[in-house]
Amino acid sequence: MSQLRATKSGLLICTVVGIFIFLYLRNPTQEEPEEEPTYPAVAECGFYPDELCSALFERKGAAPEIAKFCKNPQRSEILAHLHAPGNCSRISQGLHFITRPLSAEEGNFSLAYIITTHKQLAMFVQLLRAIYVPQNVYCIHVDEKAPKKHKTAVQTLVNCFENVFIASKRKKVAYTGFTRLQADINCMRDLVHSKFQWNYVINLCGQDFPIKTNKEIIHYLRSKWNDKNITPGVIQPANIKLKTSQSRPEFSPEENICVSPNTRFKYEAPHNLTIYFGSAYYVLTRKFVEFILTDIRAKDMLQWSKGIRSPEHHYWVTLNRLKDAPGATPNAGWEGNVRAVKCRHEEGNVHDGCKGHYVQDTCVYGLGDLPWIIQSPSLFAHKFEPSADPLVVRCLERRHRWAVLRQADVPAEPHWHFPQQSHFNMDLNG
Repeated sequence: MSQLRATKSGLLICTVVGIFIFLYLRNPTQEEPEEEPTYPAVAECGFYPDELCSALFERKGAAPEIAKFCKNPQRSEILAHLHAPGNCSRISQGLHFITRPLSAEEGNFSLAYIITTHKQLAMFVQLLRAIYVPQNVYCIHVDEKAPKKHKTAVQTLVNCFENVFIASKRKKVAYTGFTRLQADINCMRDLVHSKFQWNYVINLCGQDFPIKTNKEIIHYLRSKWNDKNITPGVIQPANIKLKTSQSRPEFSPEENICVSPNTRFKYEAPHNLTIYFGSAYYVLTRKFVEFILTDIRAKDMLQWSKGIRSPEHHYWVTLNRLKDAPGATPNAGWEGNVRAVKCRHEEGNVHDGCKGHYVQDTCVYGLGDLPWIIQSPSLFAHKFEPSADPLVVRCLERRHRWAVLRQADVPAEPHWHFPQQSHFNMDLNG
């Protein structure tokens, strides 16, 4: 009897919240009450209205407060598919993967991706299916320190796609340090020796998410860069007063891309290289990757990089400024629009503040950051923690898939669509 009362209570709470969302979002011009109403906590509401996502993108006042009442039911759906593996067709269709090229243009222009992951399996799956198309190729570096369940689930997913594979060499990765740099290079070597042809390689971590579609990324690369590498950065600033310890241990299980440059180096760079400071994230041509793996300057700089802090912020941009490197951009600066990031020191200048919370001076996005993210010209955004605000990625994912299918030149398969969700579609078992 008590279980029945609990079920009825949950039904009543979800119904009340659903009605409130419906009335508010259908009548957005109504005046807000003088006092903020209080609502009972809802453990699992089991629905995410598309109207609520739209309201969050449009900065409608009460939407972030409403969104707090429900947890994301999708995580359990994703984990169920990967922890109880069946045939691959069921996995790819159940997880809504795109299974054929969406246009001739995209089919003839392949991208390679390097993704490093060590936790948050559901977020990894959301990222992979957002960027996945069968003509691209994906190297997944699963951190050696990742839990066994995470490794097993990633392997289960990877086994279902010919063009997705685990890096042949894996390391315990500190996400700002030499091992981070080495993980990318290991994947690059695998990608070059794979049977797949590709035009550019893009590196991602498990807390990134695309803002642009595959077609939009291709258009951007062809129109703005035309066989050039994108490595945002400038000459290592000389006036930064910051302690630099050559023996400093690699730190942080989290990704921190808002680091400062080194002030000095213990040893001179090899081959008289001018050291640049920039983003750890890049878009590189295949020929440049082959250069990285074979050129003596690149090899010697890789060895030199073992002795500096955050070498991934120096390595790619320095080598891409060499005039004879394939696809080099010797005169480039910070341009490139690879990542949308909110760094604490740029608050009030580059962005309007972090609406989520900062981790090591990098913003973990909250619901209030969604309008800023979708207005960014960048290809990807960093960084997300679905455990903190699951609806942030959920809304971006649904918006991204809608854009992908709208731009497609082929009819959409039924499983490419995410389930329609509105205030009338409630799964109380979610």
